[in-house]
Amino acid sequence: MKHLSVVIPAYNEERRIKGTLEAVYNYFLRQDYSWEGVIVSDGSTDRTVEVVTEFISNKPELSIIANTRNHGKGYVVRQGMLQAQGDFRIFIDADNAISIEHIEKFWPYLLNEDYDVVIGSIEVSGSEIHEEAQWYRRLLGKYSKYLIRVVAGLWEIRDTQRAFKLFTAKSAEDIFSRAKINRWIFDVEVLALAKKLGYKIKELPVVWNNPGDSKVNLKSYFGSLRDLFKIKFYFFTDVYGIKKTK
Repeated sequence: MKHLSVVIPAYNEERRIKGTLEAVYNYFLRQDYSWEGVIVSDGSTDRTVEVVTEFISNKPELSIIANTRNHGKGYVVRQGMLQAQGDFRIFIDADNAISIEHIEKFWPYLLNEDYDVVIGSIEVSGSEIHEEAQWYRRLLGKYSKYLIRVVAGLWEIRDTQRAFKLFTAKSAEDIFSRAKINRWIFDVEVLALAKKLGYKIKELPVVWNNPGDSKVNLKSYFGSLRDLFKIKFYFFTDVYGIKKTK
């Protein structure tokens, strides 16, 4: 079993994915533990798959899952996390908004303090934000966090939406095998499942560089609102099968 699996979801990322893969690959070449990278294309219609395939051609640590249809970020992250073989598994964004070096301050909480899930956050002390997002995204992002924390029962987690989330293999398999949400609000579902299943979660500050060309548009926010209440319903009706296991 690999020590660490890095899952990178990608949709139409032909311009940015090679730079991210170079940064990740070069970082792990300097580490003294084994690792693998799993890139999951979400039905990309540009040259994402070709760019990735060319980059990984002589790098056995890297592999690609090339979906022919678009399912949503939640779907492909779930797909990658369940196919991964690592003792620990992290998913990051294809735009390298949070550099892989942050993982160094995550390890102590998993290895020494018995946390099961460690997540990056821009809402805790020590974080930095370099953002060029549209005004409506900043506004909606600010106030939607409170709604998410209330509805999903995650008030103690200040930022659910950063992609930089690290799991033990056990927690990853337990959580992602139950997850249902395919699109943007899947992070909330994952954390809500972690909490319900009794996994210990730690939130750590990160430096976040958002270039402002995110694929999350206004329509996505309304879809996420619907999915948020769907998660609430799934817990109420035990679609996740948590009550049956207790």
